[in-house]
Amino acid sequence: MNQLPEWLSAGRDETRFRAMLLPDSPYTLEQLAAESKALTLRRFGRTMSLYAPLYLSNHCSSGCAYCGFASDRKTPRRRLEQEEIRKELDAMKRLAISDVLLLTGERTRAADFDYLRDSVATAAAKMQRVSVEAFPMSVAEYRELADAGCTGITIYQETYNPLSYGELHRWGPKKNYRERLETPARALEGGMKSVGLGVLLGLADPQEEALLLYRHLLHLGRTYWRAGLSVSFPRIRPQTGSYQPPFPVSDHLLARMIFAFRIALPDVELVLSTRESPAFRDGMAGLGITRMSIASRTTVGGYSDPESVERGQFDVFDDRSAELFCDALREKNIEPVFKNWEHTYNGPSSPEMAT
Repeated sequence: MNQLPEWLSAGRDETRFRAMLLPDSPYTLEQLAAESKALTLRRFGRTMSLYAPLYLSNHCSSGCAYCGFASDRKTPRRRLEQEEIRKELDAMKRLAISDVLLLTGERTRAADFDYLRDSVATAAAKMQRVSVEAFPMSVAEYRELADAGCTGITIYQETYNPLSYGELHRWGPKKNYRERLETPARALEGGMKSVGLGVLLGLADPQEEALLLYRHLLHLGRTYWRAGLSVSFPRIRPQTGSYQPPFPVSDHLLARMIFAFRIALPDVELVLSTRESPAFRDGMAGLGITRMSIASRTTVGGYSDPESVERGQFDVFDDRSAELFCDALREKNIEPVFKNWEHTYNGPSSPEMAT
């Protein structure tokens, strides 16, 4: 393992952040919730940005122990062709979705960079905002994606613990810890306007993971100070392979994490997916979370064929329709936002914007 970058080492401004995560913290959950709620209202108002994931392909070349798409799973493999992608996008638009996150597994011949770039262009012709969650790429490739209409990427380090990372990523390109760690910076250098980070909660000690994720965000914020940053909080859900997390994260601890990130980084967007229960998602709305996925399908082709019994990357917990979810938000006096940008936002940022 190569030496880790200096910025991942202990920082000067993390004493309170550490304290907020402790089980015997001097800050009660109620105190943190109140402070987080006030900051969220001040910075983001009573709104919730909504998006949905679109799985383009479940082909994968890596052997991640925790993933339903790992290359040793007996999952039927397929990818969407461009006309099928258009059909999926039309089905999503009927749900009022205009912000789409395109997902693939690790780079394969079936779903390589050219395929992803073409898929971004297809999606950008129909959707107001397109981002991707896929394999690490070069600066030049990210620039091509931005030119095709991609505005940002999401990429989880999964775990910042190098030992756990090596054991969990059994083979394939994803086994390269350092390359993945440096991917967000390459994306921003390549013209992406935003980067979403996160860890897969349950793989390693959650307090330590949160601290390292916090350091990563501080580093990117200082280096690419005009870029948009977001944080996701995915917990491991049942999946093909039945991996059991060694460090399960309770609702109480996850709430503490969300509040700590909002208080420490008040301008960063915090994201919660349909991995979480309806009760937990409703509870977090307005308290710190500012972006959520809705009506998610984790199978390839799941929007145009919602009755499919095919197993997805993970099991969705909040399976409410878009209409029911939006009704729940409005009951809390939170306005669901499907679109708050124009097509002119798409395309690469200028070099001076990145740095």
